[in-house]
Amino acid sequence: MIRNIRFLRWAADKSFTTGKSTATAGASAQWNAGIVAQPRCGIATCLKPVSAMPAVSIDQHSAIFSIASRKIHTKGERELVEFLAEEIVAEKKASPTATIPTSLNGFAITCNKAEVELTKSSEREKVTISFNVNHTVDMEGEEAETTENKQEFSAMKSRPQFEVDIARGGTTLSFTCSYLPGEAQEGEYNDVFGIDEVTIYQGEWNDKVYAVAGDVLDGYLYDLLMNFLEEKGISNEFAEKMSDFASAYEHAKYVELLEAISKFTVEKK
Repeated sequence: MIRNIRFLRWAADKSFTTGKSTATAGASAQWNAGIVAQPRCGIATCLKPVSAMPAVSIDQHSAIFSIASRKIHTKGERELVEFLAEEIVAEKKASPTATIPTSLNGFAITCNKAEVELTKSSEREKVTISFNVNHTVDMEGEEAETTENKQEFSAMKSRPQFEVDIARGGTTLSFTCSYLPGEAQEGEYNDVFGIDEVTIYQGEWNDKVYAVAGDVLDGYLYDLLMNFLEEKGISNEFAEKMSDFASAYEHAKYVELLEAISKFTVEKK
């Protein structure tokens, strides 16, 4: 990044330097920190349509915000705007693509701000997967290597808790699932996600509906329910693809947030 930038010092004159420059010689702002990690978008393969993210050079971005910053009266606001100018450019450059799929393995995708829903219908039932990308991003693995002048980080991925609702008529069988930590070692097979909770209800769900935790289910029943989900299309492979999608979508929302903060700061009331 830059989203993962770690400040080791703040000079008295409020200027700072990065271990990896993201600006050209003509850029107006000087950046500065001790260590910069890799772009936080990670290795996601699916992206939200970044129509609101036009390609802008660092020089152009710096010039725009240099003009805007003249209208800002406080030093703190000016420093914030200059930082955001560089941050937005770096994050946009880190985006591998500017398109997003409208479906994933036969599931139609709809997005509403931080919420995502995937649906697939047949004559017999409707399967709905829903999740929220807020607070779902973390480092994938541990810090790879640390030296005196360099620190490397693993990719950042979104691994949200998600709901799977399988509706037939007026009855819904519902699962709450979470991604599991760790990776399978060579020769081993580990599930990518697990069942946190299972419930079944008529009509609309409410707090009175009984639910059972996945970790107290009979082991064989748990395995059968995981097989049941796989038959509905929610397999380990699908879960990995959904995590990639969530990572890319969360990254796009993060850039939108940076742009909104910048606009708010320079906006003339």
